[in-house]
Amino acid sequence: MKSYLLFVFCISFSLLSFSQSEEDISAVEKTCMNYIEGFYKGDSLKLKAALKPRLYKFGYWKNKDTNTYEYSNQMTYEQALAYAKNVLEKKKFQADDVIRKVEVLDMGNHIAAAKVTAWWGIDYMLLSKEEGKWMIEQVIWEGPLEKSHKN
Repeated sequence: MKSYLLFVFCISFSLLSFSQSEEDISAVEKTCMNYIEGFYKGDSLKLKAALKPRLYKFGYWKNKDTNTYEYSNQMTYEQALAYAKNVLEKKKFQADDVIRKVEVLDMGNHIAAAKVTAWWGIDYMLLSKEEGKWMIEQVIWEGPLEKSHKN
């Protein structure tokens, strides 16, 4: 009887742990989609929901003439919101069929790593969880998106 109760307890605990993990994975995916949609649709509310104000985002853009990647300036939280505002004002929206891909790469209790593939390229991001909410802290990216990565 003791082994049966232990078995039931272990199964119940593992199901509880699994569902929490699935819930966190979904939350990280949603945060990353808010990031993409914020830039694609000029939606600053989605960016505010995804980005921490202490955001550190930078990347590398491939120079067409030299075919080498060159450092691109850091984008701050305020600059990300300004970018979204510009997309909205100029109506430079991305169509619904433009690539929007999110992969959760790894997850701890309080931190996670994800990969986003978007029209501009590939972003690797680090997220943290505060008060039950996953938010993006750091992003490193490269662009433009190679044809082999497109839909």
